[in-house]
Amino acid sequence: MPRILRIAAAQMGPNQRADSRAAILARMIALLEQAAGQGAKLVVFPELAFTTFFPRWLLEGAELEQYYEHSMPNPETQALFDRARELGVGFYVGYAEKTAEGQHFNTAITVGPDGAVLQKYRKVHLPGSVEPREGARFQQLEKRYFEYGDMGFPAFYGPESWGAPIMGQLICNDRRWPEAWRVYALQGMELMVVGYNSAAYDPNGGDTEDQGLRTFHSQLAAQSNAYMNACWAVAVAKAGDEDGSGLIGGSCIVDPNGRIVAEAKTLGDEVVVADCDLDLVQQGKQKMFNFAAHRRPDMYALITERTGAEPPKR
Repeated sequence: MPRILRIAAAQMGPNQRADSRAAILARMIALLEQAAGQGAKLVVFPELAFTTFFPRWLLEGAELEQYYEHSMPNPETQALFDRARELGVGFYVGYAEKTAEGQHFNTAITVGPDGAVLQKYRKVHLPGSVEPREGARFQQLEKRYFEYGDMGFPAFYGPESWGAPIMGQLICNDRRWPEAWRVYALQGMELMVVGYNSAAYDPNGGDTEDQGLRTFHSQLAAQSNAYMNACWAVAVAKAGDEDGSGLIGGSCIVDPNGRIVAEAKTLGDEVVVADCDLDLVQQGKQKMFNFAAHRRPDMYALITERTGAEPPKR
């Protein structure tokens, strides 16, 4: 019997610095409800979905700390979890995390339809710089505001109501690094979910990259890695003019052959939905690339030794 999971890419338009958390959350819940109304069982939100992309500024003290979440859910985000549970829908969402020990991470979680967190991931490939670039209108200071992710790339099972897919999570710049996808794929990963906030210009200076090229590269990363790792990929943007800084859109759902089956057409709040046949991954895993779980037990020992990740257990 085919395992078909209807997934929604919930692209968000810009979160302005002046926007209240309540206003942003209301938009997210509206997107969730729209997706559920179209029959989606999993909704994928962007990176840093609850806030503006604050690493574009040089910030300190309380002005910076306001952007971090000390727990998830928390009183300011609980309504999203509650509404998702009422609708029987799960979701992926990115946020800025501050741990009890005072560490800061760019984090994402996948939440099941019962409201429980299935798995957490912390961004590994942090772009930008620690120190601001002199004379730049906007900065890219993720290395200043976040520590490198310390959880590796742990694959996990989605619930039976989704067809029990083996899942992976990435955040933004991670999607450009094939090693991350391959570590998940060698754990049997069938579905990758990733949110991003990608500038519509070269964030490190220069004029050789524009919105069109960066959107092309974003989709190319999702398409090529979905094909090479025989998995579905759902890549979702926060897009548009955010506090005068452009963000690309291009949110898309990609099949295991690398084909885009649904994509956003705007730079605003938009839901796109696709029925994802999870068994389509088998052609690539068993034939083309020949790295199905039962064929490469030696690789699991290597992954465990070097990253701490093991094949997910049911």
